[in-house]
Amino acid sequence: MVFQCVNQTKKGKETWTGRITSIINYGSHYEITIDSRSGIMVLLGKTSLGNFACMPDFSAGCHLSTLDDLFYSTEKLSDVMGKIDGITVASALYSIADKIHLK
Repeated sequence: MVFQCVNQTKKGKETWTGRITSIINYGSHYEITIDSRSGIMVLLGKTSLGNFACMPDFSAGCHLSTLDDLFYSTEKLSDVMGKIDGITVASALYSIADKIHLK
């Protein structure tokens, strides 16, 4: 699955393409593999406090709102893993929000 990423800066708009190469449902959580400017594995799940995303290779993780809340996800993920990778993961999650059902 291909998705688009956008970084709006003072100098203009920067765009790039990402690709979700796999989604594995483990029942309690999902493992999502993203190829873009870098390769990112995301563990996605739900706790009593809401949704979360963990990116072990980045030693990063955070709580999220709904997967289709692109603005909030971008802010939270960018804080823990940097602007470009945060936008990439948020955009990937947004693109599959209707396909992922967290329990």
